[in-house]
Amino acid sequence: MNPLLKISGLHASFGSGADEVKAVRGVSLTIEKGETHALVGESGSGKSVTALSVMQLLPYPRAHHSGGSITFQGQELVGAPNYTMREIRGNRIAMIFQEPLTSLNPLHTIEKQIAEVLHLHKPISPAEARTRVLELLDLVGLSEAKSRLGALPHEFSGGQQQRVMIAMALANDPDILIADEPTTALDVTIQAQVLKLLQDLQKKLGMAMLLITHDLGIVRHMADTVSVMTDGEIVDQGDAEQVFNNPSHEYTKHLLAAEPKGRPDAPPTDAPVIMRGDDIKVWFPIRKGVIRRTVDHVKAVDGITLSVRRGHTLGVVGESGSGKSTLGRALLKLEKSRGEITFEGRSLQAMNAKALKPYRREMQIVFQDPFGSLSPRLSIRQIVEEGLLVHDIGENGGGGGNDRRRDLVVQALEEVGLEANMLNRYPHEFSGGQRQRIAIARALILKPKFIVLDEPTSALDMSVQAQIVDLLRALQTNHDLAYLFISHDLKVIRAMAHDIIVMHRGRVVEQGTAEDVLDNPQDPYTKALMAAAFDMKADDTGVVSD
Repeated sequence: MNPLLKISGLHASFGSGADEVKAVRGVSLTIEKGETHALVGESGSGKSVTALSVMQLLPYPRAHHSGGSITFQGQELVGAPNYTMREIRGNRIAMIFQEPLTSLNPLHTIEKQIAEVLHLHKPISPAEARTRVLELLDLVGLSEAKSRLGALPHEFSGGQQQRVMIAMALANDPDILIADEPTTALDVTIQAQVLKLLQDLQKKLGMAMLLITHDLGIVRHMADTVSVMTDGEIVDQGDAEQVFNNPSHEYTKHLLAAEPKGRPDAPPTDAPVIMRGDDIKVWFPIRKGVIRRTVDHVKAVDGITLSVRRGHTLGVVGESGSGKSTLGRALLKLEKSRGEITFEGRSLQAMNAKALKPYRREMQIVFQDPFGSLSPRLSIRQIVEEGLLVHDIGENGGGGGNDRRRDLVVQALEEVGLEANMLNRYPHEFSGGQRQRIAIARALILKPKFIVLDEPTSALDMSVQAQIVDLLRALQTNHDLAYLFISHDLKVIRAMAHDIIVMHRGRVVEQGTAEDVLDNPQDPYTKALMAAAFDMKADDTGVVSD
């Protein structure tokens, strides 16, 4: 009996001749009806190219298949004519993409986008299409969407957007659902909800699933069989239990060992306070009417008090929209706020930009997306050197300043594990992990005392996350740095933080030492986060879906 989907010796390349990049090399796997097969690997391993090949969605003719076969229910898909693929795509094989907001049309309502999939494949009236759209939204847990059929994608949260994507994919009861990193952009509790939804729908509809991810926790939870990819090839394959418990390839062992581990060194408990905030409030006005009168406020940060000691890491935990990043920016005076902010005992709140400048050197920030936070027009030397120029550091006079600054840039790069020969390259020439190291070097070169780390690992693969966590811990020990570490990933927080505050809707709902908060949470919201992050039963914690 033929499997539902069979990939045999697949090769996929971009470009030709000397410029050819072989993205997929000899990949083979099978998926049976009702089975979940996980395709695991880090960014650039060829996972998404393999999935797009199944749908024949690669950018032809620049991309091409130099060999191999993909059959669906015995029907060859490689090189299949457009009319054949149009009948299959979105009908018998459907796909959920990684980033829902960029995958949905920003100009069309959710009703129109879901109904479009129905109209393309079935003779269906507008009234029947609306009925089916409502059924699908109810199926994916958005029953309240009946009153929001005319809403645009940006009016929904990330979890809701992903549910709309899932509704579109399920519109025609596909035989196979391809889920390409379906939870990477979501908070931990929303991840748990979406994964449970996919499992429930799979059981209910009897469909097979090709799950593409770099998160081994998701694979353990979801997959029946696993293929591990690296550098375009499958290096390990088998039942999920077999691959996890008895990996046959060194790369698989590397992935399994790659989660951030360990705990930060214990600093002195009587270390001086570097940064303190008292009753910090950041309220954004809601204006309505012709004269734009303020009718209410969005209370992004609503009366938070905290302190960070030298050599300590304060972890700030919460979901998107909880106010974590706004709090970090407020402490650095990058966001207007009320309340008292003191740095080494000196009040910053009333200072103007000129008075603040000397303190800017000692307070730095590393952002979530290294590619977005590094200027594509500047070389690595120019990016890291910029702070030296702003603060007039490194000039020796007589034209020697540039050489001195170059030495400081090289020293900063080498401290974060990069090399001097990278100075004249540009951000797009580096991997995600290398770009984050560049961002850390840019902050580090000014010898700061306090650094806000705003989700510095969330955009990175698991093994790269572990490397960055190790690097940050080493830098903290070497330079006695104080960190405000913002994250929704509790496994990373466990590896980094000495103390934790948990934020929800602008307020702190729990705070204490990392051990107390993580191992013995008291607030229901904190318990929900722990349940979702550490594979406990999230259903028993009172998590409310969006």
